[in-house]
Amino acid sequence: MILTMVCLSYLSHGENIQPKKPFSTFPMKIGEWTGEEQQFDKRIYDILGVDDSALVNYRTPDGRQAQLYVGFYQSQREGDLIHSPKNCMPGAGWNIIETSLEDLTVSKHNPEKIKLIKLVLIKGSQRQIVLYWFQSRGRIIASEYTKLIYLVIDSITKHRTDGSFVRLIAPVLGGDEEKALKDLKDFAKLLMPILQEYIPS
Repeated sequence: MILTMVCLSYLSHGENIQPKKPFSTFPMKIGEWTGEEQQFDKRIYDILGVDDSALVNYRTPDGRQAQLYVGFYQSQREGDLIHSPKNCMPGAGWNIIETSLEDLTVSKHNPEKIKLIKLVLIKGSQRQIVLYWFQSRGRIIASEYTKLIYLVIDSITKHRTDGSFVRLIAPVLGGDEEKALKDLKDFAKLLMPILQEYIPS
């Protein structure tokens, strides 16, 4: 990370990359999922350093749940690097007990799979499944280290360091982790084309 910041500082110049649409217009209805907009404390937004974001709790009529957070960074040259949940979630009292990669087939018309990062979290008697990825400059990336490598490369070749972080969380109800994971993956499939309308490619 230190090397990345040195490179970005050395190559620094103005950027004016904006979301395709403001995240304040993010849909509250996605398929059968209905959303309720939420807000972090201002202190958290100050720590995150995001330029635009959406935080929405979605539910279905049959009780499935998914919390969506999308954070957009216009530039990462001045120290506002995208934060990883592997650092943030333990600070909120959640213990990471499992980390792995999950394949996601976006649609039946496109058999190509993308990789997402999966976390299993516990806090007391509560358990959550998290799926997250970095969606930056036309790529979906499932590695903190690969993200930093592309950040340096794109700052040189494209003169861009904008980027987005996407996180989904579902509670594990009745101890059924597989169901919580399936719910998140089903929601992620619906979410992918919508994100393309907001995140610059």
